[in-house]
Amino acid sequence: MKLFTEFPLLPSLQKSIAAAKFTVPTPVQAGAIPPALLGRDILATAQTGTGKTLSFLIPVLEQLAKSKPRGVAALIMLPTRELAMQVDAAYGKLMPATHKRDTALVVGGLSEGDQMRSIRGGARIIIATPGRLEDLLKRRLVRLDAVEIFVLDEVDRMLDMGFKPAIRRIAALLPKPHQTLCYSATLESPVREIVQEYLVDPVRVEIGSTLKPSASVALRAFSVETDKKIDLLKHLLDTEKGSCLVFVRTKHGTDRLGKKLIQAGLSAAVIHGDRSQSQRNSALLGFTQKRYRVLVATDVAARGIDVPHIAHVVNFDLPQVAEDFVHRVGRTGRASASGVASTFFTPEERGELRRMERSLGLNMDRLHLVEGAVHALPAEKPLPAQERGAGKNANPYGAKKYRNSGPRNDSRRPKSFGGRTPNGYGSSGRRPERTGMAIPA
Repeated sequence: MKLFTEFPLLPSLQKSIAAAKFTVPTPVQAGAIPPALLGRDILATAQTGTGKTLSFLIPVLEQLAKSKPRGVAALIMLPTRELAMQVDAAYGKLMPATHKRDTALVVGGLSEGDQMRSIRGGARIIIATPGRLEDLLKRRLVRLDAVEIFVLDEVDRMLDMGFKPAIRRIAALLPKPHQTLCYSATLESPVREIVQEYLVDPVRVEIGSTLKPSASVALRAFSVETDKKIDLLKHLLDTEKGSCLVFVRTKHGTDRLGKKLIQAGLSAAVIHGDRSQSQRNSALLGFTQKRYRVLVATDVAARGIDVPHIAHVVNFDLPQVAEDFVHRVGRTGRASASGVASTFFTPEERGELRRMERSLGLNMDRLHLVEGAVHALPAEKPLPAQERGAGKNANPYGAKKYRNSGPRNDSRRPKSFGGRTPNGYGSSGRRPERTGMAIPA
């Protein structure tokens, strides 16, 4: 399909798509929408910024327009409230006239009263995070026995955050049969288990490599001492144009860097898990509207920010796992646009960076700042065998549970109703940043 007008959709939905100025489907939309319209289960993997949201919203809208259900007919589940809010906003763009009465946004950190009014007012679509939804289900405030379509978006991230038991309990309440649309950045074993449990003969949609950054993003790595990182960041901001998203490992470090940038006269905002929802909304809105040129964030934003004009991503600190590098970098170069991603590393982190590159099949240019000018460093030699993953000293960056050797994120893990892995942090073993959507007690 080369145009949205070629999809077999109801005229009313075609009119809404045209009004929202969607004309040419992205590859994931072209691959997922036709079989989804036929009622097939979908398993899609694609890089961030490829238009996944519209690829499931259009089949959901078409099905609901045809069946005219009573009660909640579609459940869209995502790992973070930012992602849920963005899906809700995308629905509002597509269906502005019916948005408020059609959807209920069920997430932590927002007014439960407003959410219940939406549900009781006849919402046909619930866009939810697992924690808040399960809380409402436990109190019998919402029913899912009429759900026809179940969407799991960023399912790998949900598993990383320890939500596998919640997913299973929620899925057990859905009627059979129902259609399942599953989206994931990776297909590691925990995701494959979910696929085997809940998808029936799914159509596989795979767009590009999900383990590498987009080819439209220029990657570079800067060698820098820790106490010179801020000077390097200021230099990049002074010499380059456009909006910049800066990733820092800890919440305290994020706040500290944000204050220093503001003191230097830069328009900057901060977002992390301990900020209130209103503070996070204000920061994201200001960044989206270009009132802030710089947004300093922890990895809570890595999959929760969809701002098309980000020109530059800076890894102020190395990510804790190689997969997070891909998702951080994926915030720029979206929808085939070009972008730049700079990664700062100290001399002590040189080995960590090289192992991350090897696990992702990358080879970034090495640069450093000398007297106000950027210079290239000599090319790195190949890693010796003992560092490439041989024997007992196996490459940690290639392992699913690898953590960067630096300090961990200063966050608390979400509570759980049970089913945790031995380390208590879910299937990947990674400590999730607290987003305010942890499963409530």
